[in-house]
Amino acid sequence: MKKIIIITGLTASGKSELAITTAKKYNGAIISADSVQIYRGLDIGSAKENIDIRKQIPHYLIDIKNFDEDYDVGQFVIDCENAINDIISRGQLPIVVGGTGLYIKALVNGYNLGEKKANLKFREKYEKLAVQFGRDYVWNELYKINPEKAKSVHPNNLKRVIRYLELELDKSNNDHFDSKQKTKNILYQFDVLKLAIIDEREVIYDKINKRVDKMIELGLEEEVHSLIKSGATRNMHSINSIGYKEWFDYFEGKQNYNTTINLIKQHSRNYCKRQLTFLKTIDNLIFCTKTEAEEKIKEFMND
Repeated sequence: MKKIIIITGLTASGKSELAITTAKKYNGAIISADSVQIYRGLDIGSAKENIDIRKQIPHYLIDIKNFDEDYDVGQFVIDCENAINDIISRGQLPIVVGGTGLYIKALVNGYNLGEKKANLKFREKYEKLAVQFGRDYVWNELYKINPEKAKSVHPNNLKRVIRYLELELDKSNNDHFDSKQKTKNILYQFDVLKLAIIDEREVIYDKINKRVDKMIELGLEEEVHSLIKSGATRNMHSINSIGYKEWFDYFEGKQNYNTTINLIKQHSRNYCKRQLTFLKTIDNLIFCTKTEAEEKIKEFMND
């Protein structure tokens, strides 16, 4: 049975570093499970690996969309399956790495969208609300219930937003991930090691703060400013991400530079808390430190 390694975990926990080391050691290729790294031009704020590393080790699902294009979890599952098959056909080890919990959950638990018959009255209601108050209003209703799900779809994709909202509000429809009969799970034919990298809160928070400082040194402010000049707006799903959305008030003169940096750090730490809560809903993840993960990978690879 072919092997696959999934490495998820908390922000700044060392996921990417572990994936790179593993890929070098076991002839692997990396599939990004990061909802921001898919976008071209969002490089520093999404902590993409540099070009030299990506030339040494094949990377999939990075820079596949422009910042004004839609992308969602359903498309990720399709693209991930294609990437896994391509990597295996090349005789390499697929390594899925990223902290977007919704992507990992869809991959591990299985994913299904749209098999439940649409509630036409529900749809009509929210279409009217979108006309009356704007599409962002409907998107925010979804965000209140499931922020991760909301972040996976652009507010302008009203049809998908309403569909997600319908599924979330229908308390009886928990088979979105859990029904084996209605859910597609692309990992059933593989031997899969599923790791979630964690560490002490103080350690992670310190790493987050230092990583943000490093992003600033690398030119995050200039990157965001360039995106805005190219037409990026705060309402775009790609730009409504930590490290990017905080700059709009700064450029509009509504907050100072230090406040902007501190907000990025604060939002990153808050996201880290939500990550841990969400990761606990994913089936059979092994929670461990980066060092423990290295040992588990050795065992898994019979090394």
